[in-house]
Amino acid sequence: MNNEFLSAVILLTLVADPFGNMPLVNAMLGSVAAPRRRLVILRECFIAYGVLLAFMFGGKSVLALMNLTQTSLSIAGGVILFMIAIRMVFARMSGAFGAGDAAEPFIVPLAIPLIAGPSALATVMLMASRDPDRVGMWAGAITVTMAITTVVLLTGAKLNRWLGEHVMQAIERLMGLILTAIAVEMLLAGTREFLKTL
Repeated sequence: MNNEFLSAVILLTLVADPFGNMPLVNAMLGSVAAPRRRLVILRECFIAYGVLLAFMFGGKSVLALMNLTQTSLSIAGGVILFMIAIRMVFARMSGAFGAGDAAEPFIVPLAIPLIAGPSALATVMLMASRDPDRVGMWAGAITVTMAITTVVLLTGAKLNRWLGEHVMQAIERLMGLILTAIAVEMLLAGTREFLKTL
């Protein structure tokens, strides 16, 4: 498998944070019947998938429209990733993205911002703007990531029972640690590019 493709899948999976979002999804859909629960998760993941693809394909136009550079996007994405990673490492009961509504979610907060949050949107835009010739590969990485996220969220209740809350928290903190390193690398890359322009 292409190393860049695998790296993109890992990065996007860390950003989407299905294991960290699992407790929130379980809590939000706790009173929803199992068949309806599956439909809601599938719907929200599909919406998030569509949003991520839209930002990836339209990211360059958005950057041009708003007069933003790839450097500023790299730094901003790194800052957002770093903030989310810190919240993942120092996990709270509300999860990495804050508390969710107890009612059945529609688009907010499950699809956006839990799955397709600011960091995920910035990441896919950055991928597309850095290497537009590989947009097909980035789309494939998003597809694989969303498939992983959907499977994890669909099996969330079972995984939570099998692994236990402490193991799930440990997994989220480990993912947060990895994401911290990725965020720092994005910040350093953006800073290096900025310093070259001085």
